[in-house]
Amino acid sequence: MERGAPADYGRTLTVRVPLTFRKRGGRKQVVSPEGASWRQPRACVDNTMVKAIARAHRWKRLLESGRFASVTELAEAEKINQSYLCRVLRLTLLAPDIIEAILDGRQPAGLQIEDLLKPIPLQWGQQIVIAGLRT
Repeated sequence: MERGAPADYGRTLTVRVPLTFRKRGGRKQVVSPEGASWRQPRACVDNTMVKAIARAHRWKRLLESGRFASVTELAEAEKINQSYLCRVLRLTLLAPDIIEAILDGRQPAGLQIEDLLKPIPLQWGQQIVIAGLRT
């Protein structure tokens, strides 16, 4: 053995780090295990959610302005399924706190666009609890 070489020279060291991958807006995100002390994650704006919210408000304006007489007519013009258009339109009913958190990238890590497209309560307080912004 060379002088000054570590005693474990030539051995393999295996390090195991428990982690989970989650998809957020089409991107993968590493999630640390519960209780792990990592630095505070920086805000991550979920562009998929932001685009869906923007589309919902655009479609709502088009309907309210009278440019399209019905959801069916709008769905045909946008070349999308009427059912999908109706689910996205529900995003216009989200609580302002949820919208703000999504736009700022402060939404809970587990909140996905699929969760927002499901039926939601009309009361903003209940929405905030379901979204995980408050307990």
